[in-house]
Amino acid sequence: MSNPTTRRFFVGAVTAAAATRVWGANDRINVAIVGLGGRGSNHLSIYSKLTDARVAGLCDVDQAAREKAQATLVKNTSQKAKEFEDMRETFADPSVDAVSSATPNHWHALATIWACQAGKDVYCEKPACYNVYEGQRMLQVARETKRMVQIGSQHRSMPYKIYAMQALHQGIIGDVYLAKGLCFKRRKSIGHKADSQVPPGVNWDLFLGPAPMRPFNELRFKYNWHWFWDTGNGDIGNQGVHEMGIARWGLKDPEWPKTAYATGGKYAYTDDQETPNTLLASFDFGGRELVFEVRGVLTGGEGVPVHPRTPPPTSAGGAPLGPQPDSPGTVTGGSSLNITIGDLFYGTEGWMAMADAGVQFYRGESSELIMELHPEHGAGPGSDGTSLHMENFLSACRSRNYRELHDEIGNAYLSASLCHLANISYRTGRKLNVESGPHFTGDAEATKMLTREVYRKPYVV
Repeated sequence: MSNPTTRRFFVGAVTAAAATRVWGANDRINVAIVGLGGRGSNHLSIYSKLTDARVAGLCDVDQAAREKAQATLVKNTSQKAKEFEDMRETFADPSVDAVSSATPNHWHALATIWACQAGKDVYCEKPACYNVYEGQRMLQVARETKRMVQIGSQHRSMPYKIYAMQALHQGIIGDVYLAKGLCFKRRKSIGHKADSQVPPGVNWDLFLGPAPMRPFNELRFKYNWHWFWDTGNGDIGNQGVHEMGIARWGLKDPEWPKTAYATGGKYAYTDDQETPNTLLASFDFGGRELVFEVRGVLTGGEGVPVHPRTPPPTSAGGAPLGPQPDSPGTVTGGSSLNITIGDLFYGTEGWMAMADAGVQFYRGESSELIMELHPEHGAGPGSDGTSLHMENFLSACRSRNYRELHDEIGNAYLSASLCHLANISYRTGRKLNVESGPHFTGDAEATKMLTREVYRKPYVV
């Protein structure tokens, strides 16, 4: 590995030139993908099809992952990209305009900060940050370098969810007093594994980065890193951060809560996982509450009306009554949503259920279905949330206006921070009184957990 001090000097030297780049209407943005596992493979597939982008770089600490991605790129585009083992080499390459990061959570901050300092715009997978402090540093550097930083909360680019939020904010169910996020994603036991030799072609030092050095263990690699505190945040910071961000969205994206409290545990399994598979968290925003629940074991869903379904009210011409968003919306009288992964919103006049299958609005004492929205509403043929979210990112790279991003770092790090507050409360075993900033009133132990106790040099945020 080359000297990190020299590398930082070179990366900084290209910042001024890169910052002046302006793309023409027909220019493609050269994107390097960092992290080529499951989600990174999805990034590769989408960027290969977007006319505004060209995949110019492929970076991963695993040689096999790089080779597999290169073969996929050639198959999709008949072109090859430069390969990198170390992301710092990627950022120092002047041919790379933007970075799409799908690294493990513990690398999100450094990947974003280093890329911004090298003059690259960044699309970073969720959660925005591994801890609260890192999110604040990411925001600071993004503003200082005037880089675009989009977080991969692709739900915020789905037209039917945008329309649903318009209706919610316009008062279709009255004043919202409670948002509830559900992450009941089935997670089976990871079992036990002994430490072993590092597989050929894997740079284990680079994989761990800022995390403590440990012997290689298969369970700490390839996805299961989510379940260890060194590198992941449990399912509330994995699948759950999507639903957490949607819950905040429904409450019009408040900043810090007054209190945060979470209880739970790792139940049913005896294995090597460190993070809880069951967690119940609540956040007091003063007159409004956000509740979040994680259940990875066998469970049912929520969101079925208490009362039997009744036909939705219509006008004489058959049109549905009630407030409508500025978008397509129909009432089909179909099945009620039974949500295992999604969000529920409760207002003074009714409630709303949102999941990937659609959105339903209920109103009144009898829970009358007044409107439904479905994924195809407002979306073009074959479009999905991630491709729309990436198109939004590329558009902002051209306009140089971060306010056009659907979930830029300044908002997305707050959604991730609620996950971190829940984990801190769970790990300390007590309710947290949150002061803006944030820090915790009279709780030095919890405040220390807003960041990593020690960053392993040279991977220091």
